[in-house]
Amino acid sequence: MPRTYFFCLFFSTIALVANGQIFLSESDKDNDIISEFKHLSPRQLLDTANYYFDKSSMDTALICYNLLIGTVSQNTDGKQSLKIIDALNKSAIIYCIRNDYLSGKQLFIKALQLCEKYGYIARQTMIFSNIGNIYHYFNKYDVAELYYLRALQAVTDTSGIVLLLNNLGANKLHKGCLDSASFLLSESIKISKRHNDVYLYNMLNNMALLHTKKQAYDSAFYYAHLALDAAKKRNRIDKEAEFLQTLGTAFFEFGRTDSALFYIELSNTKARENNFLKILAENYLIKSKIEKSKGHDKAALKYFEKHVSLKDSISGTNVFGDMTQLQHLYDVSKMNQQIEQFIAEEEMRMHTIHFQRIIQWILLTNFLLVSSILLFVFFQKRKLGKAYQTLFDKNLEIISFEKQSPPKYKKSTLTQNTQDELANKILTIMEDTSVICDTNFSINKLAVLTQSNYTHVSQVINTVFKKNFRLFLNAYRIREAQRLFSEPDVVKYTIDTIAFQVGFKSTSAFRDAFKEITGVPPLFFLKSMQKHNNP
Repeated sequence: MPRTYFFCLFFSTIALVANGQIFLSESDKDNDIISEFKHLSPRQLLDTANYYFDKSSMDTALICYNLLIGTVSQNTDGKQSLKIIDALNKSAIIYCIRNDYLSGKQLFIKALQLCEKYGYIARQTMIFSNIGNIYHYFNKYDVAELYYLRALQAVTDTSGIVLLLNNLGANKLHKGCLDSASFLLSESIKISKRHNDVYLYNMLNNMALLHTKKQAYDSAFYYAHLALDAAKKRNRIDKEAEFLQTLGTAFFEFGRTDSALFYIELSNTKARENNFLKILAENYLIKSKIEKSKGHDKAALKYFEKHVSLKDSISGTNVFGDMTQLQHLYDVSKMNQQIEQFIAEEEMRMHTIHFQRIIQWILLTNFLLVSSILLFVFFQKRKLGKAYQTLFDKNLEIISFEKQSPPKYKKSTLTQNTQDELANKILTIMEDTSVICDTNFSINKLAVLTQSNYTHVSQVINTVFKKNFRLFLNAYRIREAQRLFSEPDVVKYTIDTIAFQVGFKSTSAFRDAFKEITGVPPLFFLKSMQKHNNP
């Protein structure tokens, strides 16, 4: 669908929506698309639009939202107007994704006016949060925070609380308040996991950015990969492009320029295909820094010029000035309404006082909570460090013993010769790391190698070795990982590399298995082994 269609459709909507009308293009191509949806009821239009929005089909979603705005008159009852509010809000989000922040804010304000008219506090909260996101993009972090706190005052649903805590955390992160950001983001993740992982991908990405700033790169990679997986499951292409950029940034900060370029190029591909100009602009800046670090000043300058040009085109001062003027007009209109209705003015004044008290209470509570949590974490970290060191020493003893005395099969209480022979075959195969460290190794493959079957192999592992196959296999793989960690040239590996080398399909599965078997995280074990080998 041509971009010019949407601009014409949008400006026509702005001109006629006050009279409950909407102008649609009469071109044959547009009519073909519109005719597919125009027969739907308002409820069906909203559901269809939301479906395409969730699938990142923004062009189709925008057509449905605009059809809904034209179908339902704003002079109807409050229930019907609620559908218009949702359509205006989602349309505004689409324009913001496309970097048309002025148009986005115009639609947000129209939605706010309807919320105020019909008393939809919950929807008003959501829109305040979205406006805060616009100010956050223009680096007006203090103004953005006021909008987020204003929304947090009235929010009642769990998903709204999760979203606002995440937005506040991201805002604190960009202001450099890392401790506050860490607290807010951790709280939002906890609540999200208790309620269907709502907005989880955003919080995971912000945690990755937080750990990058803290130079905790293993944690940054971990959270960035989780965020990317979550975005793929939700089919959020814009988030995939953004999270690939996060990975590229983390690798650049870590000093891995080749990996950084790989992820930035993946992000660029998705950004170019979908016209995500903001992401493209930031990617050019990162590429400029990468080329500068390599001493390629000419290439660095070329990418920096692209960054500046693109950044100016989507977020110039004139755009922000227009938005500020739009906000001023909205505030004046709102003031006139308050003058006409004295009672509404008194209620607004009381709400403002209440709002200020809540802000003070929230800030004081956050300060006390952050202070308490930091003290608790400090003492727990010391205690955990001592416990990990004890477990690490025990693991060293086990490794040393295993080097001196290779494990032998202890005859089980089962008396059948076939079971004894099968057990010895299993042990022989399990000692071959080239076999068991294959990511596709399974109990079925073990059965084939032992010339047995799944049932017999499973029975022997359970009765003779007193374990299920997963624990049995993980024990051998983790033992191989410990051996690799103890090698002098281990510095050339990362945790991710070791995980895949010993057969795990994901780093998270490796971390869980390593801690389950050894009692300590792999990163702690690696650093402790390096200290042990180089006192």
